[in-house]
Amino acid sequence: MPRPSARSAEWLADDVLLKMAQQHNQSETAFFVRTDEGYELRWFTTLAEINLCGHATLAAAHVIFEYLDHPSATILFSTRFVGELRVTRNGDWLTLDFPAWSTSPVENPPADLLTGLGLEAAVEVREGRDYLVVLADRQQVEAVRPDMARLRTLGKMICVSAPDEEYDFVSRFFCPGEGVPEDPVTGSAHSMLIPWWGEKLGKTTMMARQVSARGGDLRCQWQGDRVLISGQATTYMRGTVYLRG
Repeated sequence: MPRPSARSAEWLADDVLLKMAQQHNQSETAFFVRTDEGYELRWFTTLAEINLCGHATLAAAHVIFEYLDHPSATILFSTRFVGELRVTRNGDWLTLDFPAWSTSPVENPPADLLTGLGLEAAVEVREGRDYLVVLADRQQVEAVRPDMARLRTLGKMICVSAPDEEYDFVSRFFCPGEGVPEDPVTGSAHSMLIPWWGEKLGKTTMMARQVSARGGDLRCQWQGDRVLISGQATTYMRGTVYLRG
């Protein structure tokens, strides 16, 4: 899926970064600046800065590895909200080292949560940074038809997930409050999904599939308070943005 990544010699003003993200008009845009230790990294949707984005991090790492003569197989990113992140290259695969996020059960989910997903019931509902709605199987996940107006009232992003026969688990991710109806592939959601499914399935290594219209596979590892998420990237466009003084 397209994911813009932009580098700069120094940080531009926040409103300029936001306008650039709006001009790109993708779900997220990554911006990075070189430092003595590595790179500072930030992510913007078309509405605001966000705390973490996996596929935009993958795109930024791809640019650094392919075009900026990075001297080693690992990149260190400093971020505002989640501390240090590392991305390691092994052949065609890039592995993101992200924090593992825990969730808590929700005994009485908001009425608009299930209704907004077009569901009458769920196997389980949990809450962390996002809502996690667990369903019985892949078919139920693929059949979800979200009502974005209802989901927007919740003030949280929503992930639906289920076990699968081909993959260990599948998911979809909705974030209407961020201006993104459905995210194609969401690395940050797997910071929550990997620990939960790892404990549920008794596994530390898993294969996942995000079953959006574009879709994508993720290699997943659970390592205590960290998760490793591996994916691939390719360049489809390069360009220069000129700013008026």
